[in-house]
Amino acid sequence: MENATGPLAETPVAAHENHEWHHLPARGARLAALGEAVGMAIPAAFALGMLAAVTNLGSPWVLAPVGAVGGALFGAWLGYKRHRRTLWRLDEDGFAVQRGRWWRIESRIPISRVQHLDLKRGPLERAMGLATLVIHTAGTRMATVSVNGLDDADAEHLRDRLARQLDSDDDAL
Repeated sequence: MENATGPLAETPVAAHENHEWHHLPARGARLAALGEAVGMAIPAAFALGMLAAVTNLGSPWVLAPVGAVGGALFGAWLGYKRHRRTLWRLDEDGFAVQRGRWWRIESRIPISRVQHLDLKRGPLERAMGLATLVIHTAGTRMATVSVNGLDDADAEHLRDRLARQLDSDDDAL
């Protein structure tokens, strides 16, 4: 998959000023895969264990771990794909995030709707040089938009740029 700036590659912060769609850094895909693997392993183990107990297809003590491994593998694959198919764009009007391939979801946050911005960095994100940008907006529906797995420098740049645009727009009122 290629974006408008060329093949999937990690690009420096200055390159993001061209208002094109940008992929999340590839190193964040491992963290996304780990999160989805854990999130899918537990429900899959429970479901297969319960199915085995109810239908007598086999021992729940054998099928539950099989479900956990299968769920973890599927979750890791899904998390990796979701991460690689998430793009973002910043322009003079605001911030946009695009997710998905078949069911594509694009969220656009106009500068006028931004209330405040947060950067979150958990221990694993810090170790990998990643951050989560949280944009709090006005209104009740979709009041926050989070972008996980951003490069740390990109996340700081986006936060500062959006805050600077917000401050300059507030001064004009």
